[in-house]
Amino acid sequence: MASTLSFPIIDIGLLSGEERPAAMDLLHDACENWGFFQVLDHGISTELMDEVETMTKAQYKRVREQRFLEFASKTLQEGGDQAAENLDWESTFFVRHLPEPNIAEIPDLDDDYRRVMKRFAAELEKLAERLLGLLCENLGLEKGYLARAFRGSQGVPTFGTKVSSYPPCPRPDLVKGLRAHTDAGGIILLFQDDRVGGLQLFKDGEWVDVPPTRHSIVVNLGDQLEVITNGRYKSVLHRVVAQTDGNRMSIASFYNPASDAVIFPAPALVATEVEAGGSGTYPRFVFEDYMKLYVCHKFEDKEPRFEAFKSMESESAKLIAIA
Repeated sequence: MASTLSFPIIDIGLLSGEERPAAMDLLHDACENWGFFQVLDHGISTELMDEVETMTKAQYKRVREQRFLEFASKTLQEGGDQAAENLDWESTFFVRHLPEPNIAEIPDLDDDYRRVMKRFAAELEKLAERLLGLLCENLGLEKGYLARAFRGSQGVPTFGTKVSSYPPCPRPDLVKGLRAHTDAGGIILLFQDDRVGGLQLFKDGEWVDVPPTRHSIVVNLGDQLEVITNGRYKSVLHRVVAQTDGNRMSIASFYNPASDAVIFPAPALVATEVEAGGSGTYPRFVFEDYMKLYVCHKFEDKEPRFEAFKSMESESAKLIAIA
């Protein structure tokens, strides 16, 4: 059973008034202690969000519903309980926005839907960059540090959207909507269904519901922000619980480092930890290398991934010393 802990809600509109200090404190606490928060008054028009939702649900019904249900039913019938353990009850497609968009190449999307998704992605990109700026401010990093850390040789991040539908599931006792994991990337912005729940995060030893709220954007932090902040902010385990009723829409946009971006803890935050008596630091690696490891171990703990790169760093340092 999920906990009833109060999920943090950040009203961005308060940042331009007298309540800015309190709102910034709430944001900092959400990043330090939750890794998740919900944003209101985020600047994306409700009309655009309604258009995205209507078109996404219609596209699933028209193109993907029957295809998914046939595949999932066949998998469960043929594979039994063992197949169910490795099955996510979701139908998805992925749109890349940066560095090179691919929405024109995705089949079964009509032109109006492509245009609306492009507009929505542009708004989400601006929101992600604004949030990264607020995180810099709260962490005491120089303006623009996090956005620059995400840019590789081409000067742009990786940015894409995973469009998912979670249909009613006949065996939620066997199948997860999406198995528990942390996100590999940077900052994730989620536009989720406001009628059908199921998203949960793991906090203080229990699962906490992420409440469906109309016209809000749910934000969570990925593994790369944990590394860059040297553990001040952490990525958090989350999952989707399959439901017997309702078809849950999920549009998750991932603002990630460029493939060739070198990720490492911000020196200013490492220095702060050392001054406070700490000694632990996170590893340094190329984001593409991290993703190769993540793909093989997505549904496992993140700590061994970090340790694997720390071991590589240590071995490299030994070889350099010997040379």
